Amino acid sequence: MTLTVPTEDFDCQSCGACCSYSEDWPRFSLETDEELDRIPAEYVSADLGGMRCENNRCSALDGKLGVHVGCRIYAVRPIVCRTCMPGDDECLMARHKLSQKVLL
Repeated sequence: MTLTVPTEDFDCQSCGACCSYSEDWPRFSLETDEELDRIPAEYVSADLGGMRCENNRCSALDGKLGVHVGCRIYAVRPIVCRTCMPGDDECLMARHKLSQKVLL
């Protein structure tokens, strides 16, 4: 069973939890070579397997968690980022992990 919460209860642009809780999460999976080529190299990890992260935070995330955030490469972000939806399991897991550090 998937736990979901009404999406109107979440403001992704003031949260950023999904982009800040694990350097292992923003991994590439089903992207084509063409899609991967669109992601600027400075945001790709050294092993080329996902997004570059610093202290679990995706390097493409701009702004302050819990205040205002945005993705510098939103139009070409990886599939895992496109499929994460407000209130889905991944969102709730990320929000739970960060809730002790940032008021979400």
